Amino acid sequence: MDVDTLLHALFLGCCNVAQRGDFISGTASIAAQTISVVGTANRAAIGVELALQLAAEVLRVVREHPGRAILLLVDTLGQRLRRHDELLGINAYMAHLAKAIDLAERSGHRVVSLVYGQAVSGGYIAGGMMADACYALSSAEISVMNLPAMARVTKIPQERLEQLSRTSPVFAPGAENYLKMGALDGIWSGDLAESLRAALQGKSGADQRRARGAERGGRTTAMLVSERVRRDALK
Repeated sequence: MDVDTLLHALFLGCCNVAQRGDFISGTASIAAQTISVVGTANRAAIGVELALQLAAEVLRVVREHPGRAILLLVDTLGQRLRRHDELLGINAYMAHLAKAIDLAERSGHRVVSLVYGQAVSGGYIAGGMMADACYALSSAEISVMNLPAMARVTKIPQERLEQLSRTSPVFAPGAENYLKMGALDGIWSGDLAESLRAALQGKSGADQRRARGAERGGRTTAMLVSERVRRDALK
């Protein structure tokens, strides 16, 4: 779904959001509430410049509009894979973006992310999964790493990974698999404006992704392992 169509479906024309290249920002009105919209478009590869742009906009909202809800729109191929960005320390810029979103949440802003295109790797982790609540359109494509790349990194044959992806959502891309793993709070279709209104009414709380993954059968041991680590650390 393109940005204009998405914005109309979410806000029914009640928005002042601009797209400048791969960067989206502005304000919108929903249920008599003004919210800030920040995000990426065009399957953006997030380099140091875009990471700083996104973080700066989040920090501006925190500074100038205390408590205002923030909607993160996600369409990214992940961090930009260029020597330029690696030499400048792209990991630190992505961490800065994640910290800016965390600061917004700790400062009382409700932060909701919506994957409407692609969401890959560090671009999604820093610019989407840091939100209080994460959602995706049913047409969205989500993955940490494609299977050929995963095979090269893990040294596991691609054929074996393809077999595993048929039964384990950890190895398989797609919004439904991320829902099973607990990484998504829900998948939206139909009335997107109503879905957003409901999401904005939620409250921040403890991270429930491990619990949701266990309940949905997508990550059966993550919660058990983390609880064991926590107990051992307290001994």
